[in-house]
Amino acid sequence: MSIDLAEYERRATEAVQAFWGNREKARQKHIESGKRDQGERASVTAGNNMDGFVALMMEIVRANGLSQAEMGQNRRLLTLPGFFRPTKLWDLLVVYQGQLVAALEFKSHVGSFGNNFNNRAEEAIGSAHDFWTAYREGAFGQEAQKPFLGWLIMIEDTTKSQTPVKESSIQFPIFPEFKGTSYADRYNILCRKLVHEQLYTAAAFLRSPRSAVDSGHYEELGELTSLKAFVTSFAGHIAATAARTS
Repeated sequence: MSIDLAEYERRATEAVQAFWGNREKARQKHIESGKRDQGERASVTAGNNMDGFVALMMEIVRANGLSQAEMGQNRRLLTLPGFFRPTKLWDLLVVYQGQLVAALEFKSHVGSFGNNFNNRAEEAIGSAHDFWTAYREGAFGQEAQKPFLGWLIMIEDTTKSQTPVKESSIQFPIFPEFKGTSYADRYNILCRKLVHEQLYTAAAFLRSPRSAVDSGHYEELGELTSLKAFVTSFAGHIAATAARTS
């Protein structure tokens, strides 16, 4: 069974360009309106910064045999029932013949690292636990095949995200892999562990500088957490679903 990665490298470059471009457009719009203090905040809440990655995954779905799948991007078609909460809104859902094929989350982190890293980690872990518990309890159908669950994050490549962070745990020592790590390292470790612990089918970590608005440049820190590993796993799942349901 062959899979089609839909020229993911080119599309990812375009997605990175769009990410930084959309942020800057939102920031400038608010500055021009006289709300200078909200300029950077506006770039965060623009709402469509990661749409290029969503479009990439949608193209992979089409290229691997599920062109008729439902992939709506409005709230009604992006909501799934939870176990510990009533519902959860995802960034992309793939539904085919009434079956949930995949659920994906796309996150970004620009500036203000600190506690925000812990918030992102807790959110990712909690969402996955809620998802798989709901799946176990038949929330997506009693005969449902195991869906693909994906988490992708891109962070700003800057001195603050590259610099090792001092960490102290007085009562008990932290795990050795976290010692002397930067926030970029920690995100990469998080993604790797999310996959190793089977919380996510695939988890990808990318970092990119603001200057990539022109080049679309991004970097990865490991093979398991690379974009190629993510899209390969996703495409394989889509192709397998298409073959099984044809």
